[in-house]
Amino acid sequence: MKDIDVIALGELLIDFTENGISPAGNPILEANPGGAPCNVLAMLNNLGKKTAFIGKVGKDSFGEYLTETVRNLGIDTTSLIKDEEVHTTLAFVHTASDGDRSFSFYRNPGADMMLTKEDIDFEQINRAKVFHFGTLSMTHDNCREATKAALAYAKEKGLIVSFDPNLRPPLWKSLDTAKEMMEIGFSQCDILKISDDEITFVTGKETIPEAIDAFLVKYQPKLMCVTLGKNGSIAIYNGMRISSPGVIRENTIETTGAGDTFMACVINYVLENGIDNLKESDLVKMQAFAGNAASLITTRKGALKVMPTREEVENG
Repeated sequence: MKDIDVIALGELLIDFTENGISPAGNPILEANPGGAPCNVLAMLNNLGKKTAFIGKVGKDSFGEYLTETVRNLGIDTTSLIKDEEVHTTLAFVHTASDGDRSFSFYRNPGADMMLTKEDIDFEQINRAKVFHFGTLSMTHDNCREATKAALAYAKEKGLIVSFDPNLRPPLWKSLDTAKEMMEIGFSQCDILKISDDEITFVTGKETIPEAIDAFLVKYQPKLMCVTLGKNGSIAIYNGMRISSPGVIRENTIETTGAGDTFMACVINYVLENGIDNLKESDLVKMQAFAGNAASLITTRKGALKVMPTREEVENG
């Protein structure tokens, strides 16, 4: 019985984001629930889909807060495990004047890294239509083996596989290893979202058209979206390359969660329209909706708890 639309595996953490200056002149940090896979699920829930999450948090106050937050959003937390010894992962988000951001992680170790193959409820994966993952769950041995096992099972059972590499260089001991793990995702996924920085990194090419050409020589996901930040996106499907302009908003605060919001909208479009017979008009419609949704999240602090509704995206 396929009673789950999307099941995602990966990190769930606290994003500390800047939120003003105290009277003493110190930066004030706001503890926002975050983690790319759960951000994707939160947006999918807002679009009316049933979702479930596989991951680990610490048995601490942040872990309790994250579990409660995810559950209140309607995401199934049956496979969200609390680690008895390792604390919840923390990320500090540093925002530039244009809204772009960089990250510092407190994850040596972090609870999300401690997920093991034995923690996986494979039967729950079999109840889903789509399996979504990224590479943060592949930085270390335990979570890497868990991710590979879940991915292999999802492929065996015929789930649509969705992948967003979501590369965070500070979390990798070696970027060569990061590239190897990304390539596992590229070779197995049906739906791929990859950023301009990521596709030039993995191909070694300087321009996006060259990078796409080089990428498609090695990998052929059914549906691929290259996101270009404020410059929009390119959808690649069945020989077509459809560009969509970016949506710029004057009240942009930060870009945290924009890619995850875009990813969720792409997955949602596939759930509602299938993946085998998309037309050019579908790609145009899909990217317009995803781009508008992604632009809306840039006007809000955090991502997980403030994803836009379908109505907001359609009217925005």
